[in-house]
Amino acid sequence: MNKTYQLLLAAALSLSATVAVAAAGNVATVNGKPVKQSLMDYLVKDATARGQQVDDNVRKQIKDNLIGSEIVAQEAQKQGLDKQPDYLAKEELARRAMLVNTYVENFVKKNPVSEADMKAEYDKFKQQMGDKEYHARHILVGTEAEAKDIIDQLNKGGDFAKLAKEKSLDNSKDKGGDLDWFNPATMVKPFSDAVIKLQKGQITATPVQTQFGWHVIKLEESRPFQVPAYDQIKENIKRQLQQVALEKHLRGLREKAKITE
Repeated sequence: MNKTYQLLLAAALSLSATVAVAAAGNVATVNGKPVKQSLMDYLVKDATARGQQVDDNVRKQIKDNLIGSEIVAQEAQKQGLDKQPDYLAKEELARRAMLVNTYVENFVKKNPVSEADMKAEYDKFKQQMGDKEYHARHILVGTEAEAKDIIDQLNKGGDFAKLAKEKSLDNSKDKGGDLDWFNPATMVKPFSDAVIKLQKGQITATPVQTQFGWHVIKLEESRPFQVPAYDQIKENIKRQLQQVALEKHLRGLREKAKITE
């Protein structure tokens, strides 16, 4: 075997090895274009993370879907659909959204919420919620004069539910002003402050003003309230604190950005 032939044979073997390595990184080829193994791996990982059991049948389905989407994508390119303005805009927005989501996920991962912070937030929550909840009705009107007139009618024996249906601006009017059970912390402060001062069956002596208008309030009853145990709402607290931290961080980025309009 002469030297030239040996060199050609070595080159051919090297090329074959390179092709084999490249092919190993693909799950298939479609019209000569590779369908990457990395895409397959990602979809398997994503399905597993969502709790799906990935067996051979699921893997085959994922692979078939990748091949099918590659076939259609190639045909779309042949027709020039990937050059249309609407497609280019959607592609850019999708890429940006994925990048933003990845950034957010990375921020949350790098800035974990501590157990101490969650417990402190829980203690604050317990204090805000208090130990009672209330069942009340109200009539919401636009002026103080209207609210005073309603109080006069009630003091003369007027029916609260009937007046609520006739005069209230709130959606609860269809239920006679019934707000069902609520915790004072979930209401605007002037409203909740008025409610907790009432006795069962009592009506506010003067109208209560909030940003929504003027309220006439009747307390139906109250009962003890037990805040859920820490372990029951721990994950909700964690998500809330993560959201607060993220929003603060994003505000900081916006403040530092040079924006011209």
